[in-house]
Amino acid sequence: MDHRVARVTATLQTELEEIINYELDDPRIGTVSVTEVLLSPDKKKAHVRLALSGDRKQQEATMEAIGRARGFLRHAVAERLELFRAPDLAFTADIPFTVREKAGKLLKKIKKGRPRDPVQEGTRTDLQS
Repeated sequence: MDHRVARVTATLQTELEEIINYELDDPRIGTVSVTEVLLSPDKKKAHVRLALSGDRKQQEATMEAIGRARGFLRHAVAERLELFRAPDLAFTADIPFTVREKAGKLLKKIKKGRPRDPVQEGTRTDLQS
């Protein structure tokens, strides 16, 4: 990765997280973490991945509000980074809503533990020996 692209990407991540969490005045927006920014080689487009708090409905409302604020975010980033041309921003949830719901349930099952089938256990040890 080009050194300049790496610097702009890191700065974009920091600034976007700060702007979204502290400067956007929309009650629909919950706590957001910018997990990744992928900048195109020509620096015209930036794909921003977000970790969202709340349930599915709250996450959808947050994504909608951020989508509507895209122009403001692009302008604010251009000013802060002193870029002649700010990249076009595209936002997506880091983990899709459906996967996030299933992940919580799966983690609970893992914590509880489930009884193991002795036949499968014997098969595994035979294969490892």
